[in-house]
Amino acid sequence: MRVLLLNGSPHERGCTHTALAEAAGAIEAEGIETKLFWIGKEAVRGCVACLACRKLDGRCVYGDDVVNAFLDEAETSDGFIFGSPVYYASPNGSILAMLDRVFYAGAAQFRGKPGASVVSARRAGTTASLDALNKYFPINGMPIVPTQYWPMVHGNKPDDVRQDKEGMQIMRTLGRNMAWILKCFEAGKAAGILYPDAEELREWTNFVR
Repeated sequence: MRVLLLNGSPHERGCTHTALAEAAGAIEAEGIETKLFWIGKEAVRGCVACLACRKLDGRCVYGDDVVNAFLDEAETSDGFIFGSPVYYASPNGSILAMLDRVFYAGAAQFRGKPGASVVSARRAGTTASLDALNKYFPINGMPIVPTQYWPMVHGNKPDDVRQDKEGMQIMRTLGRNMAWILKCFEAGKAAGILYPDAEELREWTNFVR
């Protein structure tokens, strides 16, 4: 089993990485592999709703950024944690652009797999940012991993985050809970309990008749 952790910050070893690394350490202590995936500093284009991904086996038509590389990693991952800094009380624009395309093109790779999000802020905007990130999970059939409080850390630099004792504990709790859920899922599969099939006919309505 493996958990893929997405660092949505342009700073590879900044505050968001510090939070994710703490969660990853707790996951690995439970015998589960982790991989940190950095979004990088290059531009990530937003989804243009071209629908070309429908013909590309779960990949985006635009191959000039990190989206398809992340989808390649997601295909062999069992759980996900998305991390973002807080910009103007919202997640980083690059991670939102990326996740729009990741989930639109590769939704089937996430269905039934547990997910969680964490955010890093100097002071405020954390709950609004978590709300935005957490919306990707239920629409794709992903159970959201709980922790002991909102999964956030505070600080202006990595050393500040490490001094956020509650935030670091929240990350460790999140990691252990992720590992527990993955082990429960494995036990369920071994007992023949599989993710439910969707209804054959998907209903689409836009409230205009």
